[in-house]
Amino acid sequence: MTNTNQVALGCMGMSGMYGDSDDARSIGVIHAALERGVTMLDTGDFYGMGHNEMLIGKAIAGRRDRVQLSVKFGALRGPDGGWLGLDMRPAAVATALAYSLKRLGTDYVDIYRPCRLDPSVPIEDTVGAIADLVKRGFVRAIGLSEVGTDTIRRASAVHPIADVQIEYSVISRSPEAKVFPLLRELGIGATLYGVMSRGLLTGSKPGDDDFRRHLPRFAAGNYEQNAGVGARFAALARSWAMSPGQLAIAYVRAKQPGFTPLLGARTVDQLTDGLGALAKQLTADQVTQLEAEVNPDAIAGTRYQAAQMAHLDSER
Repeated sequence: MTNTNQVALGCMGMSGMYGDSDDARSIGVIHAALERGVTMLDTGDFYGMGHNEMLIGKAIAGRRDRVQLSVKFGALRGPDGGWLGLDMRPAAVATALAYSLKRLGTDYVDIYRPCRLDPSVPIEDTVGAIADLVKRGFVRAIGLSEVGTDTIRRASAVHPIADVQIEYSVISRSPEAKVFPLLRELGIGATLYGVMSRGLLTGSKPGDDDFRRHLPRFAAGNYEQNAGVGARFAALARSWAMSPGQLAIAYVRAKQPGFTPLLGARTVDQLTDGLGALAKQLTADQVTQLEAEVNPDAIAGTRYQAAQMAHLDSER
């Protein structure tokens, strides 16, 4: 799995997670990303309850050979959009992929991964089911998402794991302790989402229909404190002739070379700004200064609600 620019395009925000979205504009962003050498598109079958995959299917029609598709599955949603839990049983894995292939307009996906660890289903069963799909040619490689070291080892014993997706930024650094060292030990790649901390580092504020309104770091009181940290981050970016988004990406690339940041661009301007980070390189002294001035300990609130954090395998 190679990605020309070492940046992947995360498509979640194109299906309403951050409020209203526009399909024509989103397809334009995908096309612009492909034209500029970005080859990996990341999605989930539950983003917009299938909308995101159908959108990507339209965007890549006639371009499938230029694209690598990373697809998450397993989150259950109701007709009202509510979250109902997880289902990673082998039969559910095969069924989910069948629908994803139809929506994406393809006969295979490049990386297929459970979106979380289902506590009621052994990871060996889930990975074994995907491994069968690999043998049958419907999946090229197996990935995981937000899992801890024990799960990674158990999964790897069943089938080689290509990639682990996990949140990482200057203010969300917990994977540094155990997960990243293990990935490098086992030769597993990583795609890193939330590199801009869902907009906290770039001054973005959630609107009424934005899922971030339900995240502790954006809650009243917490957001104001965290915005102050974001302001310090932005000031450093300006002093180093970067936008905040560019500094966020440059930091992740400096700290975790070989891993791939996800750029959740919703407009061509955001895409252009983010790709500009590829020409920026932080020195060791700049990394040290940034970590001293923008520290995770200064952030109020966890990255997900308490109930979700309690079941998040990567935090164990």
